[in-house]
Amino acid sequence: MKILWVKSDFLHPTTRGGQIRTLEMLKRLHARHEVHYVAYDDPAQPEGLQRAKEYCSFVYPLKLSIPPRRSMKFVAQLVGNLFSPLPLSVARYYSLAMRHRIATLIESVRFDRIVCDFIFPAPNFSDISMAVIFEHNVETMIWRRHAEQAPDPIRKAYFQSQAERMFRFERDVCRAATRVVAVSPQDAALFKKMFDVDAVSVPTGVDLDYFRRSSAPAPTSDMVFVGSMDWLPNYDGVNYFVSEVLPLIRRRRPNCSLAIVGRTPSPDIQALAKKDPNIKVTGTVHDVRPYLWGAKLSIVPLRIGGGTRLKIYEAMAAGTATISTSIGAEGLHVSHPENIRLADTPQRFADECTSLLSDDAQREAVATAALRLVTAHFGWENITNEFERLLILP
Repeated sequence: MKILWVKSDFLHPTTRGGQIRTLEMLKRLHARHEVHYVAYDDPAQPEGLQRAKEYCSFVYPLKLSIPPRRSMKFVAQLVGNLFSPLPLSVARYYSLAMRHRIATLIESVRFDRIVCDFIFPAPNFSDISMAVIFEHNVETMIWRRHAEQAPDPIRKAYFQSQAERMFRFERDVCRAATRVVAVSPQDAALFKKMFDVDAVSVPTGVDLDYFRRSSAPAPTSDMVFVGSMDWLPNYDGVNYFVSEVLPLIRRRRPNCSLAIVGRTPSPDIQALAKKDPNIKVTGTVHDVRPYLWGAKLSIVPLRIGGGTRLKIYEAMAAGTATISTSIGAEGLHVSHPENIRLADTPQRFADECTSLLSDDAQREAVATAALRLVTAHFGWENITNEFERLLILP
């Protein structure tokens, strides 16, 4: 097949779940098909363009200035978006240059399948009905959950406004597309319920060889959170855990330590480590595996989100027992209490953490069952074969 793949960014450095999922699948598709990849090039991350040929046959980089959050340019963009019909998270990635490039490629190359990876590049298609939409999340649900968790009326009103815009946009794009591919049966069911769209799903995978635990890893922390800290659900989850759960754990384990591992932590997240010597905030790391191998528990205290959390399968493949909220493990084929512990209140989450931290045998049993699960079912080759089958379908 000749595949046109459109995404808002390149895949290196690979620091986000959506990048990991796309990279692992594209590397395998590229071995069997001709992949044309269109994305915005970030000059600050030259590795992205330099390594693109690892997963595509032809690469088409485009320029677009995307202001980082917490910058004045982002504030100006936010204000300018107040009267736009598009949600801000989509409007940020619209460009005439990408729209022209996509149209030119479709006119000049006979593609067998076109993929819009995430919903964000969709406005750059003159005719989205030609594309398969690869939805890593139900984006509307993320914004609705932000509104539910908003700490004040102003932010609640803003998130509600963005959720309404996202609902209309996501509904219209999904209804118009050739096909919608979700990352879990739960997400596929939400697309049907919310948008009356018959989405199909592929599960999430993990690189089993890459995450396999080395012998006698060096201890790093009692608990670890792994995730990009510039993604709002991760930011909310870490703040929730440190403010509401960790104090309950510390009543029984006063010196319990936590590592927060992920790129672009905000100043207030960095400040957590300055206030508490038993909290470490790493920022970007080249390799998350030593932090997973060296921790007793991996925590996923998310209250907002959609799609599936690759960080859970990665922790399982690394042999680290995991505790998550139900939302954090949403869409994954896991089973409480056998191979994961699920807890949705601060007290329950703290109880699960202290229980596993205090009982080596119980913690090892959960980790072993989790490793068996991902080894048997969730290697990337099987996942890619399923995605490939969905692309071939008429």
